[in-house]
Amino acid sequence: MSTGLIIVLAIVVLLIIALVVMLPKMREQRELRARERELQQRREQVSAEHREQAEVSESRADEAERRARVAQQEAEVERAQARLHEERAELHARGQADDELIEEHERDRFAGTSALADRDGPATHDADHDRATPGADHDRAAARDADHDRDYAGLRDDETTDREPRRL
Repeated sequence: MSTGLIIVLAIVVLLIIALVVMLPKMREQRELRARERELQQRREQVSAEHREQAEVSESRADEAERRARVAQQEAEVERAQARLHEERAELHARGQADDELIEEHERDRFAGTSALADRDGPATHDADHDRATPGADHDRAAARDADHDRDYAGLRDDETTDREPRRL
């Protein structure tokens, strides 16, 4: 055998031994890289799911805040209405809103009461005397009709001159 052949055989044997020793390590590294890739994919998948869940939760939180603002505004409206009713109740309890209780056609009936004393001035006439006096109701009705006629005439004058009509 020649020395060249022995050297070649030694190199081949060393290569085979190196391959036998290196192959499991290379296979192990390849499997390790595959596991790392799989782990990275799982991380990305779970991370994406958490981000998606965070967006959904954020949307729900925004909606809940909007509903809370609406509920707060509705509560403020309710409080304002309650204060309004309380103020009106107080006005009625003091007799300061009796004009809301008495309609125009009932004024004669409540004439002389505290309800109309502030509006028409102090009650100085006797309502029973007016009822007993012939023509008293007729005189009041005639005065109302005259006021109405004056207002109507003024309205017609305003319309013919293209000015804004007076409010009745």
